[in-house]
Amino acid sequence: MRPVFVYKADPQRGRQWAEIFRREAPEIDFRLWPEVGDAADVRFLAAWEPPADLATRFPNLQLLLSTGAGVDQFDFAVLPPDLPVVRMVEPGIVQGMVEYVTHAVLDLHRDMPAYRRAQQQRQWQVIPVRPASERRIGVLGLGSLGHAVLDRLVSFGFDCAGWSRSRHDVAGVRCHAGADELDGFLARSEILVCLLPLTDATRGFLNAALFAKLPRGASLVHVGRGPHLVTHDLLQALDEGHLAEAVLDVTDPEPLPPDHALWPHPRVRLTPHIASMTQPQTAARVAIDNLRRFERGETLIGLVDRTRGY
Repeated sequence: MRPVFVYKADPQRGRQWAEIFRREAPEIDFRLWPEVGDAADVRFLAAWEPPADLATRFPNLQLLLSTGAGVDQFDFAVLPPDLPVVRMVEPGIVQGMVEYVTHAVLDLHRDMPAYRRAQQQRQWQVIPVRPASERRIGVLGLGSLGHAVLDRLVSFGFDCAGWSRSRHDVAGVRCHAGADELDGFLARSEILVCLLPLTDATRGFLNAALFAKLPRGASLVHVGRGPHLVTHDLLQALDEGHLAEAVLDVTDPEPLPPDHALWPHPRVRLTPHIASMTQPQTAARVAIDNLRRFERGETLIGLVDRTRGY
């Protein structure tokens, strides 16, 4: 009997996954939610939000895969404690994030927000150009996305640094680790990029205390998760002039209500959580690879450490 795999996320993407599984993994029985057949046969589940009664609905489930790069949408307290959970690590997510962050950093570096405001006022205003080598970029989070983003920014000649909880080594980047090295990292970050995973420890991480440690006139590019940011503190830092600009792809809540203070703020640029998206073709192939790794007893790509939350 073929192992049963269920896809529970966007059905349009699911149909693309189904075609790839049919062509490239005929040994796996692919089923698209809610047509799961006998739930007792289901061994693998890919989902953005798994069903609330996961343990009882799929009593023989052996592996849970997130269809996105994060797993903060999962409530680990209700998941079976011994169930392996895998986050999506695929080229489409990485490339999209590299494109978005690079665009945001270059836009800020070349003072494009100021030029857009000048255009609205019909002002011919020249701002001296700083070389990239004199612009200090800091990236919070040194996972696969952080590594890829820094690699691209280094290629432009930016003075780059990174920070994470544990020690990393990234070519051309000054790497900082742990609470003791956070303040020094922040003090040099003129453009701060947040790529942290969302955990209990990072919820509310982008707050007034953190902003105060950035150089006056620094800017924020936030592409992590909405709950990382204390919105009131950001607005206050912008209004007081300590922060110059903010580019936000994630907010809390999502979507923002029409009367939210972020919408009209002249120094905030908003996008609706589109910085990076899984690409069905590559994501399905990554899932197939992980299923085969699981069957062979090999290390899974993107296996989540529950003690860390990512």
